Amino acid sequence: MPRPQTAREAWQVLESGNANFVAGTPAHPRQDADVRLAIANRQKPFAALFGCSDSRLAAEMIFDVGLGDLFVVRNAGQVIAETILGSLEFAVEVLKVPLILVLAHDECGAIRSTMNAANGTLSVEGEFIHNLVDRIMPTVQRSLEAGETSIDEITDRHVRDTIAELLERSKVISDAVKDGKLAVVGANYKLELGEVHAILTHGQI
Repeated sequence: MPRPQTAREAWQVLESGNANFVAGTPAHPRQDADVRLAIANRQKPFAALFGCSDSRLAAEMIFDVGLGDLFVVRNAGQVIAETILGSLEFAVEVLKVPLILVLAHDECGAIRSTMNAANGTLSVEGEFIHNLVDRIMPTVQRSLEAGETSIDEITDRHVRDTIAELLERSKVISDAVKDGKLAVVGANYKLELGEVHAILTHGQI
């Protein structure tokens, strides 16, 4: 497969691969020894994916792509941090990816924990789990103030807020979008169905 050169081409490849995954007919492309050897000294991914660390969200599997295709950055609840911004800027400025996909999923443990914290029922002790929850809490509070009480509604808002923060804090990324070199797509993955559904797009797709 020729490397996608535009955000539209990259998104079409991801959509097609996800359709293969949902149908149970994955092609498992570019996963053999020849590809491994060919890309050992140089990577040229066609998209960056920022997603949750959830073990059920295996990026290359759900999009039916192979070695060297995706530059994947993950943490619990896909929460923006300086290391995340640096990694995504590297993907855009150095690797020249035309697409960033911010991918959430239903029944996210980080979102659920933050909802529990909001109603006083969070029972974990980890200092940095609480730090993670604190980063998501403004989204949960805005959702509740808007009458959005379901985890699906809050997850969608979290994707929107995450992308807004990404574009606000990274000049490299926001300028690339403005210049037509990059698009940012926010999407949600349905664990049971295996489907990826776009929520919003910045830039041309």
